[in-house]
Amino acid sequence: MVKTLLKSVRQYKKPSLVTPVFMAIEAFCECLIPFFMAKMISEQVLSESGAMTHILTYGGILLLLAAFSITSGVLAGRFAATASCGFAANLRHDLFYKVQKFSFSNVDKFSTSSLVTRLTTDVTNVQNSYQMCLRIAIRVPLQFIFAIIMSFTINPSLAWIFVVIIPILVFFLLSIMRYVMPFFRRIFKKYDALNNSVQENVGGIRVVKSFVREDYETEKFDKAATEVKNDFTRAEKILALNNPIMTLFINFAAVFIAYLGAKQIVKSGTLGGDFTPTELSALITYGVQILSCCMMFSMVFVMITMSLESGRRISEVLEQESDLVSPENGVKEVKDGSVRFENVNFKYSAKANKYALSDIDLDIKSGETVGILGGTGSSKTTLVQMIPRLYDATDGEVYVGGVNVKDYDLETLRKEVAVVLQKNVLFSGTIKENLRWGDETASDEELERVCKLAQADEFIRSFPDGYDTYIEQGGTNVSGGQKQRLCIARALLRKPKVLILDDSTSAVDTKTDALIRKAFAEEIPDTTKIIIAQRVASVENADKIVVLDCGKIVEAGTHAELLKKGGIYREIYEAQTKGKNEEKGGND
Repeated sequence: MVKTLLKSVRQYKKPSLVTPVFMAIEAFCECLIPFFMAKMISEQVLSESGAMTHILTYGGILLLLAAFSITSGVLAGRFAATASCGFAANLRHDLFYKVQKFSFSNVDKFSTSSLVTRLTTDVTNVQNSYQMCLRIAIRVPLQFIFAIIMSFTINPSLAWIFVVIIPILVFFLLSIMRYVMPFFRRIFKKYDALNNSVQENVGGIRVVKSFVREDYETEKFDKAATEVKNDFTRAEKILALNNPIMTLFINFAAVFIAYLGAKQIVKSGTLGGDFTPTELSALITYGVQILSCCMMFSMVFVMITMSLESGRRISEVLEQESDLVSPENGVKEVKDGSVRFENVNFKYSAKANKYALSDIDLDIKSGETVGILGGTGSSKTTLVQMIPRLYDATDGEVYVGGVNVKDYDLETLRKEVAVVLQKNVLFSGTIKENLRWGDETASDEELERVCKLAQADEFIRSFPDGYDTYIEQGGTNVSGGQKQRLCIARALLRKPKVLILDDSTSAVDTKTDALIRKAFAEEIPDTTKIIIAQRVASVENADKIVVLDCGKIVEAGTHAELLKKGGIYREIYEAQTKGKNEEKGGND
């Protein structure tokens, strides 16, 4: 996990390495200050002349040490901030870049809310922990070692008290850490649930308000927030034991050293003996420093304890390998828009008991228009998603342009296979900016041409700002039908060899739907068009119609051929045209 996370340090290695150097200088200077202060007092007291020589000499040394300590601390803070913020920025970039490379099956393993939490809260926790490690986690052991050495230099017999106390403190800290970690694992899972509740509510706010379910959603959010609060409270109560335990041992050590030190001073004489009051004072100062190091370490320990689970969750994403990768020396050209499925079976995971698609054999010639019909759950969308290799077939092969899709460079393949998904997505920005997702170099004339094909030009021009009209996030300021037509225009701008419309005219009236299909037939005859639809009228003029049921192709042929067979297609056709026929009969 640590190795995976540290790969994101990259260009911030230098400040990450410089910070500990300045922290070492600061710690060394702080540890020398009590020693020279004790020397100054002792030698001044023992001085027969009473001159200020010793005070001036040692005072100058103390000022120099203090200046070095302050300067080093400031520089360490600056470099640590640069390193930790840069590390966090790289970590977010690496996470986001990794998610962009995921296949659909990879994305299915993580919920949207979980990925958002990992990109925000988890990265912030790791960033804070990294900064603490660069500063306090480096300073603490160095200052601890320096203080121990100086303590033994002053009085070895009393310095052993610190050596005895430290293992006891470490035992308490590790015990607390072991006990509190399961709480943080639960907390971050509940964070995901909390974010998911917010995401669902904001995304579906219109549905919530139309069904007057605000109270229900508020109650659901409160429940998730309360669970996070309760677990955090339990964890913090346990972690709060650090401070009293540390304070207890600091006070105990100070009292014990003062008592034993005083006895030694009395035995050896007040002045000029083996152990002087000033040395006792210095030893107590070092004792406070040693145990303060333990206190600071407990702060680092709390931060690291919280960030360990965050780091594990981030590493889980970074270490996830995409199921779909471009082969070495992948094919860089798609010759034509022909599509062929050979003995294809598919299931969403290896553990699944049932195939979503089975025994799929389908041959589509370049330039053909193919309609796909089927009930909800018949895997129509899954079938077409294997053409641009959004999923890979579990068994069998899929060919585009006569080449196995697994042999193509992924970017090449997906540029030649444009998909208008069932769930239409527009991004914040102008209509022009959204359309140029299809081709960022497209001219205004090209934008108008594809919008006319998609029957979008007319309503775009009705807006005051025309093609410069700003689209709100998610396309909330345009209707469902307008959003679909913009998405179709965006796909057409790619000039693809294969165009897939996944129920992309469901919100469009039948007249506009017919105009779109007519424009396709006249303007892009060489493009293979695969249309998933619920309305028979949307596909009845197709060169071939495929009917799916329970993940299998049960019927295939032209409109006339399928009507003659009297199967599922005819049932759908008659159900959809029954009202029209009755209306005609009534008019007669």
